[in-house]
Formats: sequence, C-alpha cells, structure tokens
Amino acid sequence: MSGETDIKALLKTMSPKLNAGGYVFCTIGTISAIDASSIIGSFREEEGWTVILSKELADKLTYPYTYVAAWITLTVHSSLEAVGLTAAFAAALAKQAISCNVIAGYYHDHIFVDQKDADMAIDVLKQLSADNL
Repeated sequence: MSGETDIKALLKTMSPKLNAGGYVFCTIGTISAIDASSIIGSFREEEGWTVILSKELADKLTYPYTYVAAWITLTVHSSLEAVGLTAAFAAALAKQAISCNVIAGYYHDHIFVDQKDADMAIDVLKQLSADNL
C-alpha cells in the first residue's frame, strides 16, 4: 500500500486546500444520466446512488439537495491503512461545531463542510497541522 501511515507525519503535512465552488450531495436512482467525469464522488446505497456534484450541475439537472458544501482536500498522500487521521481532524472540527463529511480517495482525504464554515475549517486544519510540527 502506498501513502503515508504515520499519524504525526500526516497531521504535520496534511496541507488543506479549499477547492473553488459549492458542492451538493444528491440521491438518485441511476447515474446513467450524468457524465461520469462530472461526478465528484459517488456511493451506491440500498436506497439509491448518492452523488456529489457541483451545485451548478445539480441545479442544471434539477436534482434536489439540502446542503451546500465547501470541498477541502488534504494534499498529503495518505494511505488507506493510516489510523487516526480522520478522527483527529473530525475532532478538531467538532470542537468548533463544524460538521464534516469525509471521502477517502486513494491518494487524499476530502472533507466537505458547510460552505459558511469553509474559512474557519481551513484555519482549524492549519492549526491542527501547526500543533504537530
């Protein structure tokens, strides 16, 4: 497995990056109507597909959503076998009453927070990183 597994190294070098735009979670019956390259993330649940899309695309497709998120990428290459990274940043964000929805990609962790909390979330994550230098 590639990627960093040491929690101290992960926290020290996570380098959060705020991606531009607003993102929404939608639930749909099939993903066949969406160009796969437009899907930020997806997961098949018993009730249907959850897809993460840009707000603009969801509006264009008239898909309903209830939450507009900011997308933060931790640019460190974290291993899928790493232990404690999600718990550490989720706890730090929770202390500031910031909800987070996390997607683990092969290379990076992606955090979705309410758009109004984006700047504060970046500050919290940068402080967590600095505290581990």
